Amino acid sequence: MPTTHPPDFEHAIDSANIWLKAVSEALETEDRHVAHRILRTWPHTLRDRLTVDVAAHLAAQLPELLRGACYDGWDPSVVPVKYDREGYVNPFVQEGKVTAEDVPRMVAAVTTVAHEHGSPGHLEAALEQLPHDILALLVQPTA
Repeated sequence: MPTTHPPDFEHAIDSANIWLKAVSEALETEDRHVAHRILRTWPHTLRDRLTVDVAAHLAAQLPELLRGACYDGWDPSVVPVKYDREGYVNPFVQEGKVTAEDVPRMVAAVTTVAHEHGSPGHLEAALEQLPHDILALLVQPTA
């Protein structure tokens, strides 16, 4: 008997794969493991710097599987966490397993994907809460 997934699961998987593919392309890598680690770390690190309401609105823009990953390990009773640029970069080095030098390019790529695939306004509301040094990592000028 063939194994099938309920249609809702198929949609959730397809939506997450669309984002994962877009992030892989934006990072210019075929290594989907790297793309997944960065895609998972991006909302974790961003959500912790935001108020609960803004973080929830941001998470609502993510595909269902990525939304679940976004909430994984979240403690809304301790947010927003105040950290500087180094505090933003460190989780990518640890969880994303990339160099600190690669983080600006990578987070900007994921931010671009979120802009392209999310609803207008929600990401901007989140970005407005960030200090300029962290915002500069997420939104870099295009070449």
